[in-house]
Amino acid sequence: MGVLAGRSAAAAAVVGCLLAGFGARAQAPADPSESPAANVVPADPFNEERILWVMPDYQTVRDSSIPVAPLTPRQKWDLAWKETVDPFNFASVVMAAGFSQRGDQTPKYGEGGAAYGERVGAAFADFGTQNLFSAGLLANLLHQDPRYYRKGPASGVLKRLAYSVSRIVVTPTDSGRPVFNSSGVFGMMMGIAASNLYYPSASVRGTVMAGRLYTSLLGGVIGNVTSEFWPDIQKKFFHRKP
Repeated sequence: MGVLAGRSAAAAAVVGCLLAGFGARAQAPADPSESPAANVVPADPFNEERILWVMPDYQTVRDSSIPVAPLTPRQKWDLAWKETVDPFNFASVVMAAGFSQRGDQTPKYGEGGAAYGERVGAAFADFGTQNLFSAGLLANLLHQDPRYYRKGPASGVLKRLAYSVSRIVVTPTDSGRPVFNSSGVFGMMMGIAASNLYYPSASVRGTVMAGRLYTSLLGGVIGNVTSEFWPDIQKKFFHRKP
């Protein structure tokens, strides 16, 4: 999801960037053999509930036992756009750029107000291009569903944890068949490659690109795990039915 979250005083905000992960959080239904197109029930295609009441979670299908309609091409672009322009995610980008400014971290734009503005623009471009390439462009071209389908509390914690991690590389097609998450993984890589157009030359290196790919994948894992277990936390500690 573009920007790396650190366990610092700003962790809550920066993790928001990771949770919005870049459209690479496409996942398979808990029962991949069941097509989401079958027995469709009317529903808003996006989850409007927020993790910790502030972090957007649009791409999560909280109850995958209820079949949902596949997203239309327009809805996939809408999902990518909603993630990109959500106020919380934008604030996370601004804060992450501030931490990057301290010590002139990558991308190395230097110091001062102008450099900070460039960092904000680059961070927002990183985040936005990964979303648009993954959830918009490739999800449509490859007919893949960019949503995360929770496994839910019927399974054990370890199984759900393993499921959440594995969904980084598995996603359903629009017909519900589980396949390699090429839209998410390659969309992420395309977004990172596109940054070579606006990163300073000192930051256009193979090691930098590899590091950003690692942090984006880590962000996707964190996002999946959080989306999987947040409704359980709501129910147990806040007595709220998911």
